[in-house]
Amino acid sequence: MASIEETIAAGNHSRRYIMVGLMLAMGLAAMDGTIVATAIPSIVHDLGGFSRFPWVFSVYLLVQAALIPIYGKLADVYGRKPMLMIGSVIFLVGSMLSGMSWNMVSLIIFRGIQGIGAAAIIPIATTVVGDLFTLQERAKMQGYLASVWGISAVIGPAIGGLLVQYASWRWVFYINVPIGIATILVIGYLFHEKIQPRHHTIDYWGSLLLIASMGSVILGLLEGGVSWAWMSWQSLTTLGGGLVLVLGLIVVEMRAPEPVVPLWVFGRRVLAVANLSSLVVGILAMGLSSFLPTYVQGILRQTPLIAGFSLATMSIGWPVASAFSGKLYLQIGFRNTALIGAILVALAGWQFSLLTTHALVILVAVLSLLMGAGLGLLSTSMVVAIQSVVGWNHRGVVTGSNMFSRMLGSTLGVALFGSLVNASVVGRFQHMPQAIRALIPKGLKASSIVSGAPNRAIPARAMHYVEQGLYLGIHRIFIGLMIAGLLVIIIEFFFPRRPVTLEDLP
Repeated sequence: MASIEETIAAGNHSRRYIMVGLMLAMGLAAMDGTIVATAIPSIVHDLGGFSRFPWVFSVYLLVQAALIPIYGKLADVYGRKPMLMIGSVIFLVGSMLSGMSWNMVSLIIFRGIQGIGAAAIIPIATTVVGDLFTLQERAKMQGYLASVWGISAVIGPAIGGLLVQYASWRWVFYINVPIGIATILVIGYLFHEKIQPRHHTIDYWGSLLLIASMGSVILGLLEGGVSWAWMSWQSLTTLGGGLVLVLGLIVVEMRAPEPVVPLWVFGRRVLAVANLSSLVVGILAMGLSSFLPTYVQGILRQTPLIAGFSLATMSIGWPVASAFSGKLYLQIGFRNTALIGAILVALAGWQFSLLTTHALVILVAVLSLLMGAGLGLLSTSMVVAIQSVVGWNHRGVVTGSNMFSRMLGSTLGVALFGSLVNASVVGRFQHMPQAIRALIPKGLKASSIVSGAPNRAIPARAMHYVEQGLYLGIHRIFIGLMIAGLLVIIIEFFFPRRPVTLEDLP
């Protein structure tokens, strides 16, 4: 079979088939992301552990954040194909185990295994597009990859909602299996490359410190105000210890021969701004997708299918805007394209912050679509920009660092927003007036509220009281989305108007 160089020379025919394989690979992560968020209320209702449910997202993203830079480095050393194949297999194993989970702790562990595989899929598929296609073609091809998210967003939540409603939430994980098998077969047969292996050093200490530092901070954010008080020694230890470990990580990375997080990708203006904006994109994307279904089901009292639809529109707007961004950045530049996306994101966040407990679902869907469009313009213009200023031997690293920043933002965003929701709901239970407490059956848990299932044993007055706690937490999340949108507008003003090729990279 042809190498990458021969494939490029062969033209569109061979590259078209490779794109099919890449889209199948991306479909693994895309389907998982859209379905799991929709199924979370039902998972919590079945397995319990409401205060721990943000960990279902956080551990998945944390592992990705830690391993994406490693996969990016290994992809530059050993080639894109073997890393993509390994990631797909691991993701399949994690999906099967997640579907077999017997409690929230086991699900969290198996989601971590999924994250190990997903860490290879998203950045390497994106990197291969940068290898195979020209600057003019990349936005269109990135749009094709992003369209997988759109298709999955339409099909995934619909199928997931039906499975949750009429079968079991476990099937939202099992559905990854046929997609994964197809991915492995197509990539294995069609995609070949010629790579000259060289000696390399894996930054084990950097990887360990990255996981430990982020894990400590996330633990402090999620458990603070729930398992212990914010100003307790536990909070000071986890959050303070996490910051100390971050400083240790920086010291180790400055000395490592091949650092897991190369500091030079944050030392060049074009790369630093792109990575910082990608971090905010992660906060925005996961902040909305993790809690919007809970808002629609737990507050608006809609079905899982409707909740999936409200989230699906974001993933429709994202690929459409991503594909369109190519025409924009060729005419008005990367920075202006990203600024338009940032403005749309801020507008969507502002409107989300105005939603009430009686909002129309169609309005929620429209705002989700607007948010997706803004994220599509913002993220694609930044990815293509940094890929265009480095050569092949650094493209995997810079793409991986950008994806790492997004996953890091997603991880911190879920942890921070999860702590807001946990604190609101738990606080509502702990400070419940005696008159309300007398109306609620003993043993009622928060999971009964977020599942969206009507409970006739609970008087409307009592149900309304607890729902207000959930609404307060999610309302704070919506305000956070608006603030993040304003922040990314400011960040984009620092992006160079005309980024130049970086020649003196390590």
